[in-house]
Amino acid sequence: MSYAVENKSNEFLNNQDVLPVEGQWFQEELLDLINVQINGKRPWDIQVNDDRLYARIYRDGSLGLAEAYMEGWWDCEKLDVLFTKAIGANLSENLVGLVRIKIALISVAHKIFNFQTVKRAFQVGEQHYDIGNNLYQRMLDPHMIYSCGYWRDADNLAQAQINKLDLICRKLKLKPNMTLLDIGCGWGGLAKYAAENYGVKVTGITISKEQQKLAKEAVNGLDVEILLKDYRSLQGAFDRIVSVGMFEHVGRKNYQTYFSTVKRLLKPDGLFLLHTIGEENLTPPDPFISRYIFPNGNVPCRPHIQKHSSGVLRLEDWHNFGPDYDTTLMAWAKNFEKEWANIKADYDEKFYRMWRYYLYSCAGYFRSREGQLWQLVLSHPDRKRCYESVR
Repeated sequence: MSYAVENKSNEFLNNQDVLPVEGQWFQEELLDLINVQINGKRPWDIQVNDDRLYARIYRDGSLGLAEAYMEGWWDCEKLDVLFTKAIGANLSENLVGLVRIKIALISVAHKIFNFQTVKRAFQVGEQHYDIGNNLYQRMLDPHMIYSCGYWRDADNLAQAQINKLDLICRKLKLKPNMTLLDIGCGWGGLAKYAAENYGVKVTGITISKEQQKLAKEAVNGLDVEILLKDYRSLQGAFDRIVSVGMFEHVGRKNYQTYFSTVKRLLKPDGLFLLHTIGEENLTPPDPFISRYIFPNGNVPCRPHIQKHSSGVLRLEDWHNFGPDYDTTLMAWAKNFEKEWANIKADYDEKFYRMWRYYLYSCAGYFRSREGQLWQLVLSHPDRKRCYESVR
């Protein structure tokens, strides 16, 4: 069956709105593997609003699926369940023809080219983080934390984020008057929490003008400085360094530079905490996420982190609580849906559908355990003291 689909590729490309019968059949067969039906009655079934959907998926794969949803060609009540099923079953292994070639080319491109140069570093800030502080204020918790919460002993988003902030501070062994560098400080939530509760002096950096603006307001009166700066241009020496949800924007071509920069900025007795999404093995960036959500982003894999940090910093602790990101994303999605009426004047229906797709597909990514959430504690190689792990 898949052989027949592959051999219809040239015929299909000559008429992008017509799909060979085998192609539609192939897509329906794939959905059968994960117990999803076309126009079924269950909340995770796909409701097709435009029959051109099949041809678009055949041509453009997951990106076509996402763009078709954004344009209203199909619907699904429980997107998170749909994606949990699809990602958990690894349907990408069944892709054929043109789509498989495109995925291979994306992987090769990220291996050859540096999509996260200093010149390009601010693009994600402009496209994602600068789209409106009002959106993020309504979607996130009171501390404005845009990363995975820590849900142990928490039953709401605000508490989960406080738990995460305090976990980080305890893992770093923060003490009054220490200097803390926050690489990718977001809206200043961690910087504010550490300064208020642990008495440290914080320098935060971000590549988003809107984040810097709101962060400065949040930390007003505290011993905190918020800079609009790329990490590679930093100078100084810090007792502790933290990076939460930023390493995904570094890119595999820059990992060695990143860890070497952390070592350069870290005092000999210092500790560094890296909080990042990760995968067990290298996979190409998701086309939808790369184009519409996080341009130039690339989820790191475990072998690459080990390879590029080894010999530069000493690994002290590696903590995985990936399933907590599913819970966090679902809480964000609930807030977004609830607050949409209050912010929709600034956006359009296509943005609404794009944002839903982003939040729920990512929830499925973590629920399927394809995505992990790691906190690593690394020390300067000159540090002599033994590190005691914290949970």
